[in-house]
Amino acid sequence: MLGYNPRKWDVDIDRFLNPFIPPPPWKHLPYPISHFFGYRKSKPETVGNLVSIFWACVGVFCGVAVVSIVSRQIPSFREHGAPIIVGSFGAAAVLEFYSIESPLSQPRNSVFGQLLSAVVGVAICKLFQLSPHFDSVRWLGGALSCALATTVMALTKTVHPPAGATALLAVVDDGVVHLGWFLVPVVLLGCALMLVVALLINNIQRRFPQYWWAPEDLRLHRVPRRRRRGDMDDVESKGEPKHDEIDARSKGDSTVGEDPVLIVRPGEVVVPEGLFITPEEKLFLEELSNRL
Repeated sequence: MLGYNPRKWDVDIDRFLNPFIPPPPWKHLPYPISHFFGYRKSKPETVGNLVSIFWACVGVFCGVAVVSIVSRQIPSFREHGAPIIVGSFGAAAVLEFYSIESPLSQPRNSVFGQLLSAVVGVAICKLFQLSPHFDSVRWLGGALSCALATTVMALTKTVHPPAGATALLAVVDDGVVHLGWFLVPVVLLGCALMLVVALLINNIQRRFPQYWWAPEDLRLHRVPRRRRRGDMDDVESKGEPKHDEIDARSKGDSTVGEDPVLIVRPGEVVVPEGLFITPEEKLFLEELSNRL
């Protein structure tokens, strides 16, 4: 429940979505293929900043070039007068090829953030175009579209800064405004092409993405975790707490009489409700869990 103090209200959409999101299947693919989807059997070696800068330069060039070339070859894009590339993809390329460890550059953010912002931007533009004084109030529509896009991205955990520019351009840039709803497939194609190039370039000496949907293990949210009776007997015989007790303690269940605890076990991290940790902290805990 949200309670009566608005300052403490917190909405976590992943609590509702994660139980329905399957974990990535990459580990079941041949390793040479899964490697380029960001899957690693062991922690990759850290590379120097010169290596990162070199591959970022190559990646940004290839990403922007591929999006521009493909867009020019699509007849419907030419018929609608679509630009060869939306300006916000320049900023997106910097994130996706240099700041590849940032949560802002992961696929969920880079694709859904752009898509949602494009929808918000076009919707606001269409609304303001109903006014005969559209040009005189366009500044207001641009500010509103960027603000609402940020709100939507924050609530859906898809924050992607370049997407704010996409929402803004959808209202204030004449080269984009005339596209109307056709901007959405233009942006979606650009996101897909940029992601494909990023998977190829960023996985040569580095790793991308760090995660596809969320940094936590999605297997923990699929169904209630159950152990075989034999496993439970083994745990109890060793004097360790029962699995249900650990889960209850991690969730701060008052019936247990224990303070909430954060559990790190081999292949599993259990975060108690009410404890906020950043995506970077989640990744760190998962790395510790995998090393146990």
